[in-house]
Amino acid sequence: MSDIDAYIASAPEAARPRLAALRDAIRAEAPAATERIAYGIPTWHQGEHLIHIGGFARHVGVYPGPVALQAFADELAPFPTSKGAFQIPHDAALPLDLVRRITRWRVEQAATKAAAKRSLKR
Repeated sequence: MSDIDAYIASAPEAARPRLAALRDAIRAEAPAATERIAYGIPTWHQGEHLIHIGGFARHVGVYPGPVALQAFADELAPFPTSKGAFQIPHDAALPLDLVRRITRWRVEQAATKAAAKRSLKR
């Protein structure tokens, strides 16, 4: 059992299937990313942290960072947000298409940063 499997298994019951669905969506868009626990929650890393998810009693949280929240602000308007995260209450449908697009955007952003760093080293 991986650390993320253990995290999902120990999450509040209502969060478990939602976390599994989010994990599948993120994996589909970031297949090269490494899954790990960072900051106590599931994280996908590919040169930098791409996105995190967390399960709680009343919601699941998605943590793509503040720049992603700005880039997708209009679509995230229905959800409670903080500086770098948005919450999906358990009584709301999971916006899996949106999570996929945010993840894909984060992968592209991380690749662009990595390429810029490589060109500076030359």
